[in-house]
Amino acid sequence: MSVPDARVAALRERISSFPKSPGVYLMKNAEGVVLYVGKARDLRARVSSYFQDSADLLSTRGPEIAHMASLVTDVDFLDCETEVDALLTENRLIKDIQPHYNERLRDDKSFPYLEITTGDDFPGVFVTRQPRIRGSKLYGPFTSAAGLRDAVNALQKVFKFRTCELDIRADDEQRRFFRPCLLHAIDQCTAPCAALISKEDYAADVKRLIKLLNSKRSVLLRQMTREMAAAAERHDFEQAAVLRDRIKAIQSLALSGDVDEHVQPEVFYVDPAAGLARLARLLDLPAPPRIIEGVDIATLHGEESVGSLVCFIDGRPFKSGYRRFRIRAVEGVDDYAMIREVITRRYRHAAHAEELFPDVILIDGGLGQLHAALEAFELMQRAAEAEGGRGVRPAMVISLAKREETIYVQARSAPLKLARNNEALRLLQQVRDEAHRFGQHYHHVLRRKRTFDEDVQAGRRPPRAPRRGRRQEGAS
Repeated sequence: MSVPDARVAALRERISSFPKSPGVYLMKNAEGVVLYVGKARDLRARVSSYFQDSADLLSTRGPEIAHMASLVTDVDFLDCETEVDALLTENRLIKDIQPHYNERLRDDKSFPYLEITTGDDFPGVFVTRQPRIRGSKLYGPFTSAAGLRDAVNALQKVFKFRTCELDIRADDEQRRFFRPCLLHAIDQCTAPCAALISKEDYAADVKRLIKLLNSKRSVLLRQMTREMAAAAERHDFEQAAVLRDRIKAIQSLALSGDVDEHVQPEVFYVDPAAGLARLARLLDLPAPPRIIEGVDIATLHGEESVGSLVCFIDGRPFKSGYRRFRIRAVEGVDDYAMIREVITRRYRHAAHAEELFPDVILIDGGLGQLHAALEAFELMQRAAEAEGGRGVRPAMVISLAKREETIYVQARSAPLKLARNNEALRLLQQVRDEAHRFGQHYHHVLRRKRTFDEDVQAGRRPPRAPRRGRRQEGAS
């Protein structure tokens, strides 16, 4: 068997264990560099199509993808719950990793949101890629801007909310002289701009809209389906077609991700100075913190666990301060023990007063992960005192739980739940997400190395040596 055939055979064998479910796949070369990220409705079928004898990649996908496939020596995957989740995850990975063969999605273009400006006297409803920093409720991101606009148009016919950019205030007596736009004339807006509806009645309409958006919308869709069938039965086909289009538009609302889970950092710009100032007030610090370090643990299927540490100075990444830790002393999946190992290896010199702690240490996780980190600091403190030193304790240790985005702070009994657009929360999320990205990349490298080691032991072709001259981020 030739070398290319051996490579393809090994890839096919690996792909045969992939799930037949939605997900994202990452194609890598011999150095472990991600060449291409793609999404799939059926991971096994989609990835297999790149390495089948009958597949003519040159004609179906072009010479660039065919050349990319010839360089692939490993394929990794992340399974997702839905196709929408896969699409949003693919987009995020491409923006973070910047693979060479994903030129189409490497720009800063983002998915749109549905925004309700709840901080206004008369909230507006908008399709936007630039949400407000505060004073709004967001839904999305949505995978189809056109579908979202159609949905907003359909919902406006029912709830009659405003979609204009006017600054409408309840205490503005001049509103009664204002002439409303055409949307009021066609009974699609209640015209708060012209004082034709009270603040309380308008708020009730918006409340009903929010209740609908927070639900599965099945009741409304069943009602509209019955109305469409009745219109068709009486041969009012024009009305039936209108209802059909509205049903389709509202169903498109399901094609969205979660605001907190599918974060688009390029959409929510955080001024570092503002984030640090808010963080200082939040944590009762005497001054805005200058140095923040974030710690994360990366593991996949319990294999090749690694710890990552990133450093932010004045709210911006300081790449020279990044560190990676291959977990040595922990077997199996024990997140708390891994955190204790990483904390000890990173801060043992600081605990002996041989160097300085950062102003804030952020642990990725919840209350259990925070307690694990604090236990490691306590053990280092006791060891330093036992050796005759005075020891040093870190100034501030906190953790940030995923999904709920709850902040746990040392020596505080209750966690902190901040508004989604709070500058301090956004800054901490940026640190947490960067630590996660950095750790996942190293984790993929280790898995690639282990696979190569197994290939060598089995007598297969070893990997090519990485090219020299490229700066590598530090590892421990």
